[in-house]
Amino acid sequence: MADVGYSAPAKEYEAQLGDYFALLKPRVMSLVVFTALVGLLAAPVAVNPIIAFASILFVAIGAGASGALNMWWDADIDAVMRRTAKRPIPAGRVQPGEALNLGVALSGLSIMMLALTANLLAAALLAFTIFFYAIVYSMWLKRSTPQNIVIGGAAGAFPPVIGWVIATGSFSIEAWLMFALIFMWTPPHFWALALFMRSDYDDAGVPMLTVTHGRRTTRVHIVVYTVLLALLAVGTGFTSIGGPVYLAVAVVLNALFLKGAVEIWRRNEAQADADDYRVEKKFFRLSLWYLFAHFGVILLEAALRPFGLGGW
Repeated sequence: MADVGYSAPAKEYEAQLGDYFALLKPRVMSLVVFTALVGLLAAPVAVNPIIAFASILFVAIGAGASGALNMWWDADIDAVMRRTAKRPIPAGRVQPGEALNLGVALSGLSIMMLALTANLLAAALLAFTIFFYAIVYSMWLKRSTPQNIVIGGAAGAFPPVIGWVIATGSFSIEAWLMFALIFMWTPPHFWALALFMRSDYDDAGVPMLTVTHGRRTTRVHIVVYTVLLALLAVGTGFTSIGGPVYLAVAVVLNALFLKGAVEIWRRNEAQADADDYRVEKKFFRLSLWYLFAHFGVILLEAALRPFGLGGW
């Protein structure tokens, strides 16, 4: 870990299966599984259901491996932040070495099995994703630059590309459009969280934009990225993975997202503190539904195409 002075709490009981599962960041894993599955099913190549299931399972294991490695490295700052203090390592339920061993073992297993189940390109991309999240983002970007979320967001954006490559064995513009949706969504999603978590990142010494450039600048950045995201999201509706259903949903969702971003931009800290950051929390909750809804309608358009109903 970056802070060599960090010492994990004494382990007072034998870790349970649930403690190790928590290391895998199951909520993040669910998003990875869903977007990877959408990438696989939206591809123009049918995949044997057994191969598809096994491949997505190994992508999920790879995502869990990334989570375990991240929790191992970030245990020192997790112990300081209210949002993460109850995670298995800072809470003393799992020792750091156990998390490291689990992360390394699952990384190797997931990459090797995906290569055998799907193809080498998909396995290589999974390996790069784990490396990017665990090394580039967790060990370097997160503690060194306010652009940590902007650049690091690429790690969470690769799953639909992996899913597409599992099906086709190659890259395409459609896969990178799905990548771009997640990549552009990540900064406003996390910056909204940083606004209402107040002092967590200050206390942990993480150079989030709210810490290095202030909350006013963060609010401006949320609006800028949301505008760019809306243009990308609506524009995707006119591509081969879009269609009339996707476009209708995207227009409504992005109008709501833009409205929320403008409301955040108009507020100052006195207003936000007075109502316990109600607007920022609402925007954050909407951002969770935003991504699932966009990928859900991409999946719906793909499901309708064989019947001549999806797409343009």
